[in-house]
Amino acid sequence: MPRSFIALLLTETAREAVAAEIERLRPLSRAVAWVPSRNLHLTLRFLGEQSEAALEQGRGALQDAAAATQPFTLELHGLGAFPGFERPRILWIGVAQGALDVRELQARVERALEERGVAREPRPWHPHLTIGRIFDERRWRRETNLDLRQAVAQAGSLPFASVPITALSLMRSDLSPSGARYTELAAVALGPG
Repeated sequence: MPRSFIALLLTETAREAVAAEIERLRPLSRAVAWVPSRNLHLTLRFLGEQSEAALEQGRGALQDAAAATQPFTLELHGLGAFPGFERPRILWIGVAQGALDVRELQARVERALEERGVAREPRPWHPHLTIGRIFDERRWRRETNLDLRQAVAQAGSLPFASVPITALSLMRSDLSPSGARYTELAAVALGPG
Protein backbone atom coordinates (compact mmCIF):
# COMPACT_ATOMS: atom_id res chain seq x y z
CA MET A 1 0.00 0.00 0.00
CA PRO A 2 1.42 3.38 -0.93
CA ARG A 3 2.18 6.08 1.61
CA SER A 4 0.36 9.26 0.68
CA PHE A 5 -0.26 12.85 1.67
CA ILE A 6 -2.14 15.95 0.54
CA ALA A 7 0.05 18.89 -0.38
CA LEU A 8 0.49 22.27 -1.98
CA LEU A 9 3.27 22.24 -4.57
CA LEU A 10 5.72 25.08 -5.18
CA THR A 11 6.42 26.91 -8.39
CA GLU A 12 9.87 26.37 -9.89
CA THR A 13 10.86 29.92 -8.88
CA ALA A 14 9.86 29.32 -5.25
CA ARG A 15 11.61 25.93 -5.24
CA GLU A 16 14.83 27.57 -6.50
CA ALA A 17 14.67 30.32 -3.85
CA VAL A 18 14.22 27.79 -1.04
CA ALA A 19 16.88 25.47 -2.48
CA ALA A 20 19.34 28.41 -2.51
CA GLU A 21 18.68 28.95 1.21
CA ILE A 22 19.20 25.25 1.92
CA GLU A 23 22.52 25.35 0.04
CA ARG A 24 23.57 28.38 2.12
CA LEU A 25 22.80 26.49 5.35
CA ARG A 26 23.99 23.00 4.32
CA PRO A 27 27.71 23.47 5.11
CA LEU A 28 26.87 24.74 8.60
CA SER A 29 25.56 21.40 9.94
CA ARG A 30 25.96 17.77 8.99
CA ALA A 31 23.40 16.88 11.66
CA VAL A 32 20.56 18.04 9.40
CA ALA A 33 19.02 15.86 6.70
CA TRP A 34 18.18 18.62 4.21
CA VAL A 35 15.12 18.18 1.98
CA PRO A 36 16.05 17.78 -1.71
CA SER A 37 14.74 20.55 -3.93
CA ARG A 38 12.48 18.15 -5.87
CA ASN A 39 10.68 17.18 -2.63
CA LEU A 40 9.84 20.67 -1.34
CA HIS A 41 6.11 21.12 -0.68
CA LEU A 42 3.64 22.17 2.04
CA THR A 43 1.95 19.13 3.56
CA LEU A 44 -1.68 19.76 4.46
CA ARG A 45 -2.35 16.23 5.69
CA PHE A 46 -0.21 13.10 5.92
CA LEU A 47 -2.38 10.07 5.18
CA GLY A 48 0.13 7.25 5.70
CA GLU A 49 -0.23 3.89 4.00
CA GLN A 50 -3.52 3.75 2.12
CA SER A 51 -5.34 1.23 -0.04
CA GLU A 52 -6.50 2.20 -3.52
CA ALA A 53 -10.06 2.58 -2.16
CA ALA A 54 -8.82 4.97 0.51
CA LEU A 55 -6.89 6.95 -2.11
CA GLU A 56 -10.15 7.36 -4.03
CA GLN A 57 -11.69 8.82 -0.87
CA GLY A 58 -8.69 11.13 -0.67
CA ARG A 59 -9.37 12.32 -4.21
CA GLY A 60 -12.98 13.02 -3.25
CA ALA A 61 -11.86 14.98 -0.21
CA LEU A 62 -9.54 17.03 -2.43
CA GLN A 63 -12.41 17.85 -4.76
CA ASP A 64 -14.69 18.95 -1.90
CA ALA A 65 -12.04 21.10 -0.23
CA ALA A 66 -10.83 22.61 -3.52
CA ALA A 67 -14.33 23.52 -4.70
CA ALA A 68 -14.89 25.64 -1.58
CA THR A 69 -11.58 27.53 -1.90
CA GLN A 70 -10.60 30.35 -4.22
CA PRO A 71 -6.97 30.53 -5.45
CA PHE A 72 -4.69 32.60 -3.19
CA THR A 73 -1.03 33.51 -2.75
CA LEU A 74 1.35 32.34 -0.04
CA GLU A 75 4.40 34.31 1.00
CA LEU A 76 7.15 32.00 2.26
CA HIS A 77 8.87 33.96 4.99
CA GLY A 78 11.38 33.37 7.79
CA LEU A 79 13.00 30.28 9.31
CA GLY A 80 12.08 28.37 12.42
CA ALA A 81 12.24 24.99 14.14
CA PHE A 82 9.78 22.55 15.72
CA PRO A 83 9.58 22.33 18.67
CA GLY A 84 12.34 24.97 19.04
CA PHE A 85 16.03 25.55 18.35
CA GLU A 86 17.28 23.99 21.57
CA ARG A 87 15.98 20.53 20.61
CA PRO A 88 14.78 20.82 17.01
CA ARG A 89 13.33 17.96 15.02
CA ILE A 90 12.23 20.00 11.98
CA LEU A 91 13.70 23.13 10.38
CA TRP A 92 11.13 25.07 8.39
CA ILE A 93 10.27 28.14 6.37
CA GLY A 94 7.10 29.82 7.54
CA VAL A 95 4.12 31.39 5.83
CA ALA A 96 3.31 35.09 6.16
CA GLN A 97 0.70 36.37 3.70
CA GLY A 98 -1.86 33.69 2.93
CA ALA A 99 -1.51 31.98 6.32
CA LEU A 100 -5.24 32.36 7.07
CA ASP A 101 -6.18 31.11 3.60
CA VAL A 102 -4.00 28.03 3.89
CA ARG A 103 -5.29 27.30 7.42
CA GLU A 104 -8.88 27.43 6.11
CA LEU A 105 -7.97 25.15 3.20
CA GLN A 106 -6.29 22.66 5.54
CA ALA A 107 -9.37 22.68 7.80
CA ARG A 108 -11.57 21.98 4.75
CA VAL A 109 -9.33 19.06 3.79
CA GLU A 110 -9.51 17.73 7.37
CA ARG A 111 -13.33 18.00 7.43
CA ALA A 112 -13.70 16.37 4.00
CA LEU A 113 -11.50 13.47 5.09
CA GLU A 114 -13.38 13.09 8.36
CA GLU A 115 -16.69 12.92 6.44
CA ARG A 116 -15.14 9.96 4.59
CA GLY A 117 -14.21 8.15 7.79
CA VAL A 118 -10.58 9.31 8.15
CA ALA A 119 -9.83 10.21 11.77
CA ARG A 120 -8.74 13.78 12.43
CA GLU A 121 -5.07 14.49 12.99
CA PRO A 122 -4.75 14.91 16.78
CA ARG A 123 -1.94 17.49 16.65
CA PRO A 124 -2.58 21.12 15.71
CA TRP A 125 -1.48 22.03 12.20
CA HIS A 126 0.85 24.97 11.50
CA PRO A 127 1.55 26.14 7.94
CA HIS A 128 5.22 25.55 7.14
CA LEU A 129 7.59 24.23 4.52
CA THR A 130 9.96 21.61 5.94
CA ILE A 131 13.54 22.19 4.76
CA GLY A 132 15.44 19.84 7.09
CA ARG A 133 15.07 17.12 9.72
CA ILE A 134 17.24 16.34 12.72
CA PHE A 135 17.17 12.62 13.50
CA ASP A 136 20.01 12.56 16.04
CA GLU A 137 19.64 15.20 18.74
CA ARG A 138 23.02 14.37 20.31
CA ARG A 139 24.76 14.88 16.97
CA TRP A 140 22.90 18.19 16.56
CA ARG A 141 24.14 19.41 19.94
CA ARG A 142 27.66 18.10 19.31
CA GLU A 143 28.12 19.31 15.72
CA THR A 144 25.94 22.38 15.32
CA ASN A 145 27.86 25.52 15.97
CA LEU A 146 27.00 29.13 16.51
CA ASP A 147 27.29 29.85 12.75
CA LEU A 148 24.13 27.86 11.95
CA ARG A 149 22.18 29.40 14.80
CA GLN A 150 23.22 32.89 13.64
CA ALA A 151 22.41 32.11 10.00
CA VAL A 152 18.95 30.85 10.95
CA ALA A 153 18.35 33.84 13.23
CA GLN A 154 19.36 36.24 10.43
CA ALA A 155 16.96 34.53 8.01
CA GLY A 156 14.16 34.59 10.59
CA SER A 157 12.59 37.62 8.94
CA LEU A 158 13.61 37.10 5.30
CA PRO A 159 11.01 36.75 2.55
CA PHE A 160 11.79 33.80 0.26
CA ALA A 161 9.11 33.58 -2.41
CA SER A 162 5.50 34.19 -3.41
CA VAL A 163 3.62 31.05 -4.37
CA PRO A 164 0.30 31.22 -6.23
CA ILE A 165 -1.86 28.40 -4.85
CA THR A 166 -4.22 27.20 -7.55
CA ALA A 167 -4.52 23.46 -6.85
CA LEU A 168 -4.42 20.73 -4.21
CA SER A 169 -2.34 17.62 -4.86
CA LEU A 170 -2.66 14.04 -3.68
CA MET A 171 0.87 12.68 -3.47
CA ARG A 172 2.44 9.24 -3.21
CA SER A 173 5.65 8.75 -1.23
CA ASP A 174 7.98 5.89 -2.09
CA LEU A 175 10.83 5.33 0.35
CA SER A 176 14.20 3.99 -0.77
CA PRO A 177 17.78 3.96 0.53
CA SER A 178 18.44 7.09 -1.55
CA GLY A 179 15.52 8.95 0.06
CA ALA A 180 11.85 9.59 -0.55
CA ARG A 181 10.44 9.95 -4.07
CA TYR A 182 7.16 11.85 -4.43
CA THR A 183 4.72 11.35 -7.28
CA GLU A 184 1.59 13.41 -7.86
CA LEU A 185 -1.40 11.06 -8.11
CA ALA A 186 -4.05 13.74 -8.60
CA ALA A 187 -4.29 17.52 -8.78
CA VAL A 188 -7.56 19.38 -8.24
CA ALA A 189 -7.89 23.03 -9.19
CA LEU A 190 -9.16 25.42 -6.53
CA GLY A 191 -12.50 27.13 -7.03
CA PRO A 192 -16.00 25.99 -7.97
CA GLY A 193 -16.46 24.08 -11.19
